[in-house]
Amino acid sequence: MDRTRDVRAVTSSPAWIDSVASQPLRGEWSVREAALLIFCEPFPPQCYRLQNLSGKEWRTLLRWLDISGLALYFLDRILELKLADWLPPSVWARLQKNLADNTERTRGMITESIAIQQEFQKAHLSYAKLKGLSLWPSSVPRPELRSQFDLDFLVAEESAPKARRILEQRGYRLYFESGRSWEFKLNEKPGTSLKDLYKALPSHAVELHIESTVSGRSSSLERAERRNLQGCIMPVLSPVDLFLGQGLHAYKHVCSEFSRAAHLLEFRRHVLVRRDDHAFWKELRSITEGNPRASLGLGVVTLLITHVMGDFAPEALTDWTVECLPRSARLWVERYGRRAVFGSNPGTKLYLLLQKELEAAGVPAKRSLQQILLPVRLPPPVIRAFPNETLAVRLGRYRMQLHFILRRLRFHIVEGLRYAWESHRWQRQIDRFEP
Repeated sequence: MDRTRDVRAVTSSPAWIDSVASQPLRGEWSVREAALLIFCEPFPPQCYRLQNLSGKEWRTLLRWLDISGLALYFLDRILELKLADWLPPSVWARLQKNLADNTERTRGMITESIAIQQEFQKAHLSYAKLKGLSLWPSSVPRPELRSQFDLDFLVAEESAPKARRILEQRGYRLYFESGRSWEFKLNEKPGTSLKDLYKALPSHAVELHIESTVSGRSSSLERAERRNLQGCIMPVLSPVDLFLGQGLHAYKHVCSEFSRAAHLLEFRRHVLVRRDDHAFWKELRSITEGNPRASLGLGVVTLLITHVMGDFAPEALTDWTVECLPRSARLWVERYGRRAVFGSNPGTKLYLLLQKELEAAGVPAKRSLQQILLPVRLPPPVIRAFPNETLAVRLGRYRMQLHFILRRLRFHIVEGLRYAWESHRWQRQIDRFEP
């Protein structure tokens, strides 16, 4: 598969972008690319590299697959292609155990979600289920394959206080508010590690996203539909709102320090499911008209996936999203896109270059460049104080928080310097291609 050719076919990139075409990936990134491209149909020759990985390379790849949310999708795809003999016995056993654990974990999260919604419905709240189970089956083949950390609900502004009380009565604690989002946690466990990623734990996290009421404009909640999911009749976003929310969520993560590749893979699958649904694309374009954040955000995500995995999106989507991107945004995808997809946690601050270009195109940033590069506040607590906690638990919390603060400090210093250097190079590149 000639993925560079596919990108140009979709984006009609001018010659000035072609002059900065990405070089072939090496080392860990090339292995990660092989793992991601296994989802292409047919998969390209790069994927055969997975047959000859060393034990160390598999351990490094598995860690990235875990953090990026791809591990169980990868296992499912290997089974679908009947390529289990590509995996060493230890890798095969590890992924199978992860799947069994995540199946139990997902079952527990669904049970908790249904219990919360039954109370929401009993209180006659205006709400809808976001992400998670609502993405099945359009974006997620089976719910237990998805790596999910919390339960998300869209709640009408007038219903938010009641929703909060319901959660608090169930034992949840409000951790912090960010804009119009409230995050709650129940039975949070100090010291949770990557080894617990797939395990069913008694702890849960819930996010309430509050939809403001705007007079004269229809809301997502008014367009919501009711679906029978896992035996519960629950409100979910309409198909178009679900797709748009998913795309903008992926865009939000691209414009952040670390982007989980699973968000891009799920979005790609959703596009492929809707590829020939012309009425769907027409309705999507209609509800996003006059919203540059929607059209440009979808354009960035679509172009990034195309750049990494090849052509997948219909013209009914690309001609008003990808084709409307400023050329500087296309250059960013070409220059830094694969770094955003295949990079390691905690990521970089190079997304700020893209944010700056899109801000000039009419997409305002939620935080200023100075606030991101030079934060003046300490990060929120990883774990809040417990009632009647022991001294050992308290010291454990302090140690965890101190470790987290030091890691964030190092990240801000290292990535701030990297951003300063790349910003200089970026501006020279932009100036070089000014008309």
